[in-house]
Amino acid sequence: MAIFEGAGVALVTPFKENGEVNYEKLEELVEEQIAGGTDSIIACGTTGEASTMTHEEHVSVIKYVCEVTDKRIPVIAGTGSNCTDTAIYLSREAEKCGADGLLLVSPYYNKATQKGLKIHFKAVADNVKIPILLYNVPSRTGVDIKAETIADLCKNVSNILGVKEASGNFCAIADLMYLTDGNVDVYSGNDNQIVPILSLGGKGVISVLSNVAPSQTHQICQAYFDGDVKLSAKLQIDAIPLINALFCEVNPIPVKAALNLMGKNAGPLRLPLTEMEENNQVCLKKAMMEYGIL
Repeated sequence: MAIFEGAGVALVTPFKENGEVNYEKLEELVEEQIAGGTDSIIACGTTGEASTMTHEEHVSVIKYVCEVTDKRIPVIAGTGSNCTDTAIYLSREAEKCGADGLLLVSPYYNKATQKGLKIHFKAVADNVKIPILLYNVPSRTGVDIKAETIADLCKNVSNILGVKEASGNFCAIADLMYLTDGNVDVYSGNDNQIVPILSLGGKGVISVLSNVAPSQTHQICQAYFDGDVKLSAKLQIDAIPLINALFCEVNPIPVKAALNLMGKNAGPLRLPLTEMEENNQVCLKKAMMEYGIL
């Protein structure tokens, strides 16, 4: 059984001006997402700037999101690392905090072989009981989790259920569906590819767009599930200019800027991420106004 179906938000982590986590704003963002129809909260992923958090902050944010969400919708904790022991530690802690599932990015920089990826992911899975989604984003990690590797893990490791696919490689995604007879939970990791992945049997999206348009992103998925593919495709296409603006600089620079433009007070970014270039912010603001969220 899938952890969730529909639109899961890859939630930003709001920071105070002094760089500390702003838990008050974090609570507000979680509540707004739930009210907006988001189907799952993904805490401490790429968009949540987990790579700049201490282990203590990482666990604390996951715990707080779980407490605020209070099982109203599933919480998936980003606990991947380029160090297997660290990934195991964070995954165990997230399970203790009440996370409903884990999102494990492939080890980055080390550039493990496919054999190494299998051993790494299995080692983490063996140390927790909650379900796991792999995260394939070779543009960031330098490593592509091959369809055969994902299929092998999903078939042979009981709590590895599927993958967040951000490779953009539809041939590989189709191969994965073939290799697993469709018995794999695939989520789009790219907001501009939700409907194509749903058409291959995907379960939904883990979304940046949902931070600023939760109900609209949910509706892209829901319309598809309801059988109105034409409406789903229209909603997907209508969102493309905004999606492009949200990725005109590296994520999460634009989405934090967007939230701040909306008065959500998501706060600053942590270095090495820097504030959005002024000309890009003008384009972002225009896209938001045309989409009707500003």
